[in-house]
Amino acid sequence: MPSTQDFLSLLIYAPALTHADERTLAIVHGVERALPGLRLGWTTSERGDLIALDDRDAWVVANTMDGGLPFLCNDDDQAPVTLYGLDNPDGPGGSRLFEIHMRLPLNASVVGQAHLVLEAIATAAAAWWGELTPFEAASDIAKQTAPTLEGPPSPPRGLPILGVAPYESASPKSPQHLGWLNYWSAESARALGFPDPTRDEDLLSRARRTAMDGWIVNITDAPLDLDKPAHLDALLRAYDRFPKIGGR
Repeated sequence: MPSTQDFLSLLIYAPALTHADERTLAIVHGVERALPGLRLGWTTSERGDLIALDDRDAWVVANTMDGGLPFLCNDDDQAPVTLYGLDNPDGPGGSRLFEIHMRLPLNASVVGQAHLVLEAIATAAAAWWGELTPFEAASDIAKQTAPTLEGPPSPPRGLPILGVAPYESASPKSPQHLGWLNYWSAESARALGFPDPTRDEDLLSRARRTAMDGWIVNITDAPLDLDKPAHLDALLRAYDRFPKIGGR
């Protein structure tokens, strides 16, 4: 059995869903196109029992309510995939957001298609920004914004503290943290000042433009592993390059 910590974690922020919003189904279809052979045709009961969905698409449409995407998964204990979305009423500047979460196996097949998965979901959701990161690195990154019992966040590895500045005037289009693969919409990229040919040569060597004029930006070529000094240094350099990330 694969390790429970051996997976990729995706997080995307997009404008809040509206009545009869078609983005939820577009997200599901986009993921399945990006990962041929994947079928998100199941959900779970409150007890965690797997429930097959005879007409998945109709079920998604019928259950897209309260601003979210209902929980979906595949039926593969060896390579589990889960997808769901939430309504987040407490975004920067008091904005309401559509927050998308996905869990993917950390294997060669998925890693090779990871940029396509991120782009597919971001495009279908009309997202502002998002990221896809191995779970262990994502856990350290999450500590950049998680308050401690003593007060402000206390991130490890010299990572900067994020999200403690007042957010009254903050924009939801500005990324709040970095990950391994980063999606920035055209608006988000402009807010960050990316790309700057004189400063972003290294990042541009691992970046690609999306069909919607956004960007997929890799911090490292291989999945981010913060136990590797070169990977940690690359992440820290990226935070230095973009001081607006995280409301700093």
